[in-house]
Amino acid sequence: MTAGIDPEVAPSGPGCVECDAAGGWWVHLRRCAQCGHVGCCDTSPAQHATAHFAATGHPVMQSYEPGEDWFWDFSRSKALVGPRLADPQSRPADQSVPGPAGRVPADWREHIH
Repeated sequence: MTAGIDPEVAPSGPGCVECDAAGGWWVHLRRCAQCGHVGCCDTSPAQHATAHFAATGHPVMQSYEPGEDWFWDFSRSKALVGPRLADPQSRPADQSVPGPAGRVPADWREHIH
């Protein structure tokens, strides 16, 4: 196993854990390659994927968007190639971007980074 990657851990769900708990929304999703935590990207208002790295030290995340399989290593600030992680590979393809539908404000572009 590559440091910071456990290919057998399933993702925590179809959306950002913290945004879902708070009724928030996100632009894109990222998945912790070590524990499966799904958090929102740095463009999103709350930036929970980066916050997860800061809180846990789990260094590697993977895009959780359909058709994307790239990895990012926070500790080295660089992209890397990683193994296939446990399914599902992405958020549901019918989930809106930004999402989830019904929670994204009309002026969402004014809230992104």
